Amino acid sequence: MVQSKVDNWIKTDCGRAKYAELAQRSGLLAKLRLSWFVFFAALKDWRLENPDQTEGSEV
Repeated sequence: MVQSKVDNWIKTDCGRAKYAELAQRSGLLAKLRLSWFVFFAALKDWRLENPDQTEGSEV
C-alpha cells in the first residue's frame, strides 16, 4: 500500500476517510477547510501510534 505523508499525521481511519472526502472538493474555501482539518487532526492524533507502522513490527 502506498502511504502518503498525510497518513503520518492523520492516524485514525475516520480521519483518513474525512481527509479523502475533503481532498476531492475544489475551490478556495474547500482548500482552506482541508488545511484547517489537517492541522487539527494532526494535533489530535500526534500522540497515537501509526497503525501502518505497527502492524508488521510484531515479533
